Amino acid sequence: MREIKASKITKAVEELCQSANLELGEDVLAALRKAEREEESPLGKEILRQLLENARIAGEESLPLCQDCGTAVVFLEIGQDVHIIGGDLNKAVADGVSEGYTKGYLRKSMVRQPFSARVNTKDNIPPVIHTEIVPGDHLKITVMCKGGGAENMSRLGMLTPGAGRQGIIDFVVKTVDEAGGKPCPPVIVGVGIGGTADKVMELAKRALLRKIGEASPDTETAALEKELMKKINDLGIGPGGLGGRVTALAVHVETMPAHIASMPVAVNMQCHSARHKEVVL
Repeated sequence: MREIKASKITKAVEELCQSANLELGEDVLAALRKAEREEESPLGKEILRQLLENARIAGEESLPLCQDCGTAVVFLEIGQDVHIIGGDLNKAVADGVSEGYTKGYLRKSMVRQPFSARVNTKDNIPPVIHTEIVPGDHLKITVMCKGGGAENMSRLGMLTPGAGRQGIIDFVVKTVDEAGGKPCPPVIVGVGIGGTADKVMELAKRALLRKIGEASPDTETAALEKELMKKINDLGIGPGGLGGRVTALAVHVETMPAHIASMPVAVNMQCHSARHKEVVL
């Protein structure tokens, strides 16, 4: 049994919150550069150039990539041979988010009493925590800073099996089309298929963690990703929603078995400021 101190988890989350907000991943930067080369619209090309310049300035001057520093979504992959000591795991994560957003001077966006007073919690907590128990004695922490504009465009579809593959394509493409420029394209489209209503939404969000350009290892799913990508970019929404060929940088699909009477489908979009960082303790 390996022991990990809660204080170490807090420190790791604090650092991840800050680095995620300041540094765009190399896979995202590479995708934006490729998009700039391939975009046919002069305006769209200029928007992509500005996004790359924004990322450069953020990294060099330690400034947030976006004014919306997001909800802190934390994925914990916990080895079954790990024992957390010196404190509560969820509190350790929340303390890390609080410290990261406060010390990093990141915008705090979480409000309590969501349907009435909407009072800011002033330290961006609570985080949204997804926990998975796996073999081993490690703890992998992934922090995703999820902006509100893209998150607002999430959709759940409880399709019937008869809708088939085409039903999934129609649902996903319609969701992106109706979102237009609201999720700040070019976007990464996370799609979940299978499971239950709650699980499929998590699958769609986890799909956003995959590196851009990395296709699903499943041949059938990879083919679906490719078709969705083409249909979405054929919509002409373009960078910033102002027209162009590059609406999506990637489409990532994650699946799991479903009930014989169900075919849940979920879409979760990530804006061009695709911010997530991870560490293994």
